[in-house]
Amino acid sequence: MFHRTLSLCIFLLIIGAPRGWSGDTAVITADTSWQHVDDKSGVALYARSRPGSGIKEYKGTGIIDAKAAMVEKVIQDIDAYPRFMPFVTEARVISGTGAEVVTYQRLSFPVVANRDYTVRVEHGTVSAPDGTLIYRDTWETDNEDGPAEQKGVVRVKVNEGSWLLEPAPPDGASTQATYQIYTDSGGALPAFLANRACETAIPKLIDALRKQVTEPKYKQ
Repeated sequence: MFHRTLSLCIFLLIIGAPRGWSGDTAVITADTSWQHVDDKSGVALYARSRPGSGIKEYKGTGIIDAKAAMVEKVIQDIDAYPRFMPFVTEARVISGTGAEVVTYQRLSFPVVANRDYTVRVEHGTVSAPDGTLIYRDTWETDNEDGPAEQKGVVRVKVNEGSWLLEPAPPDGASTQATYQIYTDSGGALPAFLANRACETAIPKLIDALRKQVTEPKYKQ
């Protein structure tokens, strides 16, 4: 059961702090409600509770050996997700360009039912003190603007989160990537299993970006 839950959690994380960004990174770093839970594969993991829910919100941060602009290209390359993210069978942009897009994703698993969801994603940047760009992508569920529910596919109703990509010192040639997610995969899934799976899945997600960003097309 845990391994099936882990697979499901990984890919609900692909595209999960609530939306909106003032551009003030101090608001993020000053947040003291997070509790450090683990360090895995060079990723520091944090969690915090959500009122009225047994499912926790998670945050993971790690270094990716590429410039922030290149990592951002990977994150925005929705059409490529089925090629480098296991279990993703469909990923496409429904509408929008530039700063705001609506995207749809469908996930296929060998045992449990397929899942799908539509999210509205906002892309933003702000200049760091040294003039380099910090990237932040935020999203929340927007199933109303995506395809209708399909028989045999579980519709994910809660999926919100963000990516924060900050140039890492000393010269910004690498990126400190911070991923934040709160999601409910739907179905009769115990909260403790969902939480445990996410703690394992987030380092795998960041590792997937580390590998994909080496593709030559992102260097252009």
